[in-house]
Parts: sequence; structure tokens; C-alpha cells
Amino acid sequence: MSIQAWTYVIVAATFALYIGIAIWSRVRTTQGFYVAGRGVHPVANGMATGADWMSAASFISMAGLISFMGYDGAIYLMGWTGGYVLLALLLAPYLRKYGKFTIPEFVGDRFYSQTARVVAVVCAIFVSFTYIAGQMRGVGVVFSRFLEVEIDTGVYIGMGIVFLYATLGGMRGITYTQVAQYCVLIVAYLIPAVAISLKMTGSPIPQLGFGGALVEGERAGVFLLEAIDGIHRELGLPEYTAAFVAGKKSMIDVLAITLALMVGTAGLPHVLIRFYTVKSARLARWSVMWALIFIALLYTTAPAVAAFARVNLIQTLHDRPIAEVPAWFTSWEQTGLIRFEDRNGDGRIQYGEDPATRELEIDRDIMVLANPEIAELPAWVVALVAAGGLAAALSTAAGLLLVISSSVSHDLVKSWMGARITDDRELTIARVSAGAAVLVAGYFGINPPDYVAAVVAFAFGLAAASFFPVLVLGVFSKRVTREGAIAGMLVGIAFTAGYILWFKILGYGGPEDWWFGISPEGIGSLGMLINFAVTLAVTAMTPPPPQEVQALVTEIRLPSQDD
Repeated sequence: MSIQAWTYVIVAATFALYIGIAIWSRVRTTQGFYVAGRGVHPVANGMATGADWMSAASFISMAGLISFMGYDGAIYLMGWTGGYVLLALLLAPYLRKYGKFTIPEFVGDRFYSQTARVVAVVCAIFVSFTYIAGQMRGVGVVFSRFLEVEIDTGVYIGMGIVFLYATLGGMRGITYTQVAQYCVLIVAYLIPAVAISLKMTGSPIPQLGFGGALVEGERAGVFLLEAIDGIHRELGLPEYTAAFVAGKKSMIDVLAITLALMVGTAGLPHVLIRFYTVKSARLARWSVMWALIFIALLYTTAPAVAAFARVNLIQTLHDRPIAEVPAWFTSWEQTGLIRFEDRNGDGRIQYGEDPATRELEIDRDIMVLANPEIAELPAWVVALVAAGGLAAALSTAAGLLLVISSSVSHDLVKSWMGARITDDRELTIARVSAGAAVLVAGYFGINPPDYVAAVVAFAFGLAAASFFPVLVLGVFSKRVTREGAIAGMLVGIAFTAGYILWFKILGYGGPEDWWFGISPEGIGSLGMLINFAVTLAVTAMTPPPPQEVQALVTEIRLPSQDD
């Protein structure tokens, strides 16, 4: 069968599985909708957390960015995985011990203020919509190539699917759907990685192939990374393994982005809410451990996938007559994600990074999806990767929709507005909110500000600048006041969002105008420091919290029998 036929079969089968799980796990209580009844096993929760967190940015875009950035791409690996260490040590067990349903609920109670709760809701919705834009973009990229539809149409299809199973099953349905999606995405990622590693380096283990020598082609016998460095030197590009050289990111920017991604991970509301679904704080810690194991399977493979894709792409296309390009090139060219312009009129593809002479424009988001085709793997493997990319994007989109819907129904309508509503009425409001959120998410998916991973990096920066300081101080300091928390969140997210808007969305200024040389992707680290400073400064000028709030902080930090 053709790639398109295999894609229809595999994608239809996985979608039927997801919808079947949603129908089976349909909930009728708010506890089931928000926190899955608090009965999820830590292994299942670890898999669901892995799928929730390993979004389209991890599956589709991360290896693509590493393949173009080389050493600099390690910021995504270090930042995103390092964040889970912070999550396990600083937040997950304490938030689970606190209980309740949402992060804004914790903020409102800990800082004894409905205003603080509303500010947290606004921050959660803002972060979630930024994040979900990247997921919808990923869905559109997959559908545009493999089902041969417009990117916009692909986004609409994804909107319909995620709305169906997110609103039917709530957190319970999303959790068990994400378990299935994790299985799909990890199999889809590893099978082509193993096949390409075996073909290029003779090793079936991609992590070993990454450090091994090529066994075929004109550079046979040369170590993979040495081969890429050699190719880059021939093309006049910075070496793939070089750090802090001309044409690459500065040390301060690498540090800032890594820190923003790390603390952003520990502040993402759709990840934090996952630890409310287990029975105890002890099981929350075990959930983090299992999530790290499941995430590591993909994250330790990604650098190898990036390197394989880089070598295959350049060796396949550079200096090749345009009349002899492979079929996959033509297929991707039709999506608009690969563009060729014969600037010198010689009829051959000249690959390079200099905008003045560059003839080939390649969207970073296609590298993982196109890699099996470039390596000439069977059609069913190509289709499986498409299904994996959809699983990654839809799983995270569903978790984000739940954050948005619960923030509106539980934190705004029921708690802040004081509406006396039944559980059924609250569920209806949550589902309507999810539907409205899907529409907004679809718009941002059709009109994204950047590549998938870059958009997601903005969301992490916003989470770092808004939630991380108040959550950490809320758990570990009895002195921090509501005035300090509110001021810190507002200043942190406003500064970070404004910086991203000014330099990235509106396009005013360039790298020479960045503050301290920090890019918009990394500015969340500075926003976080500003949040800490403002929170502590305002706290020092305001009366301490009530005794019952200080007792709450002491209580959630004390170990219990479950710990």
C-alpha cells in the first residue's frame, strides 16, 4: 500500500482507540472530570504524564531543531528533563498533599485571596493557549503531508477529535487515552530510529549509533558527529558540535533558555494537575519517577534522530539536480514546508544557511516526519510516525483544554463568582468552556507565531515567570503575602509576554537589541527572577498572612503515613 493508504489505516485505528477509551471512561462527577477520581495508578499516571508533557514539540519539532542547531539544541533536552527534577523535589508531593482540583485553587487558598486566584486563572489560560497553539500547528503539519490536505483542514480535524474525547471523559478519559497515546508515540519514535541507526551505523541502539561510525556512503568509517562537522565545514556552516561560536547562540542565551525551560516545566499547570490524580503524596513522587523513565526513552533517542536526519538530508539533496529529487521532496514541497528557489539558474540544489545564497528553505518541523522517507524505510513505518506525531500533539492539547475548562468552570464561575451550581451544571460549563477553548486553539494553530518547539518554549517561559515563584514560595515560605504573590505574577507574566510580543510577534528590533543578549525563548528566566524580587519586596512591606494560612503551609510540608 501507499504511504497515504497506510496513514489512513493506522491513524483511523488509533483515533478509534482514543474515542473508544473516551466513551468507556465517560465521567459524571466533577471529581472524575477534574482529577480522575484520584484513583490512577502511578505507572499509568507516569505514562499519561509522559504523553501529556511530550507534546508535538518533543515528538515533531525537538529533533528537527537539534538537527539545525547542533550543540545549541541541547537546551531543549537539558531544560525540559531537568525541570522534572525540580518538579519532583519542590512541588509535586506538596501540591498532591494539599489536594483540591486546580493550581489556581491552591494559589487562592494559600494566598487567602480570590484576586490571587483570578490572576492565577488568567495566567493559566494565557500559558495554556500559548502552549496549545504549538500542538495544533503540529497536527496541521502531519495532516497536510500524510493525508494530503491543507494545514488549516488538518487543524480542524484535530480540533474535532480532541474536543470529543476531552469533553466526554474529562481527566479520567484523558488519562487513559494518554496512556494509549504514549504507547503509540514511543513505538512510532523508536522503530524508525532503530532502523535508521542500524542502516547508517550498524547499531540497532540509536544512542550507541549516535557515537558510532557510519558504515555506508562516501564517509563510511567516519564517526557520525565528525561526518556532520565535516559536511558543515564544506558548506561554510558552523560546526555541528561547536558551542558559543559565530552563527550560534551565546553562553548567556543558552543558560537563559535552559533555565526558562527547566523552571517552566515545574510551573506548567497541565503537568502539575496530573499529580492530583493519584491517591497520596508518596504516589505522586512515584509518578514523577515513572514519567522520567518513560520520557527518557524518547529524549535520549532524539539527538541520534537529529544527527541521522541531518546527514541524510544534506547528502540526499545538496548539489542534486532538481529534476532528480526523490518523491518525498516533491510531496513535502506541495505542503509549502519545503521551498526551492534556483537563485543561480544551474538547476541544482545548493544547501546553505546564508540568506543571500540559500536556495532551499526547510521547515524544522518536518525533519522527524520526513526522516523515514529520506532513509527509504517502508511505507507503514512512515505512516506510523505520522500517527505518533498526532498522538503527541493531541495528548498535550487535551491536557491543556482541561486546564482551561476547569479554570473557567471551577475557579471562575463556581468559586470566584460564587455561583451556587450543581455538579451537573458545573460539568456542562466545563465542557462548553473546552469547546470555546478548542476554537481559540484552532485559530492559533492556523496562525502560529513560530515553529512548534519555539512556540512551546514561549509557553514555558510564561509559566516560569508567572507560576514557578509563587508555587515554590507558597510551599516553602509562611511569610509570603497575597499582595506579594499577586504583584509578582502580574509583573512576571506581563514583562515576559511583552518582551515576546515586542521582539517575536511584532518584530521590533533584532538580536542586537535583546536585553543582556537573551532571546525571547529564554526571557522567562529573567521574568522569573523579576517575579521573585517583586514578590519578596512587596511581602516585606505588607502584614504577614493569617495564622490559619501559615498552619496550612506547615501542614502540607509535614510528612504523613502516606509519604
